[in-house]
Amino acid sequence: MTTPRPTLEFSVQTPENRQEAQLRREAATARIMQETGIDQLMIDALVDGFYDRVRQDDLIGPVFTAKISDWGPHLEQMRLFWSSVALSTGVYQGRPMPKHMPLPIDARHFDRWLALFEDTARTLCPPIAAEHFIARARRIAQSLELGVANAAGVLLDNGERYIRRDSGWTP
Repeated sequence: MTTPRPTLEFSVQTPENRQEAQLRREAATARIMQETGIDQLMIDALVDGFYDRVRQDDLIGPVFTAKISDWGPHLEQMRLFWSSVALSTGVYQGRPMPKHMPLPIDARHFDRWLALFEDTARTLCPPIAAEHFIARARRIAQSLELGVANAAGVLLDNGERYIRRDSGWTP
């Protein structure tokens, strides 16, 4: 007796489907804004405040300045990114993983990025909004660290951190 194979259903994107999806996204965004108080002005202030700190940081500042000469476009992309991440707006269409994979970074850079981000969020945002941003930032940092490790040929186990062989550093 053979086990029946599961069937895969594919939906065809129609204007009606896209419109329904857009309405669901708008409703989700409105709900998040209502629950957290986050709006685009808060996102802009968080992004600008965070990257002001990043540029001054001795550890991660040089990583950014080696890649970014004109901060205006980068900050605009980060505002779109955080709008998508925090409010589910879908306005960011980039691919952050390929941009981070070749960078000379490891766990200590992600830890510093998170520390700066968390401090900035807690300083500039009401507590519920700060925690909303921070929870997402932690998942982003973890995902990017896994991607950077994978690009370096290192497969991390659950809870394991990526340390570059040349860093001489341990968490």
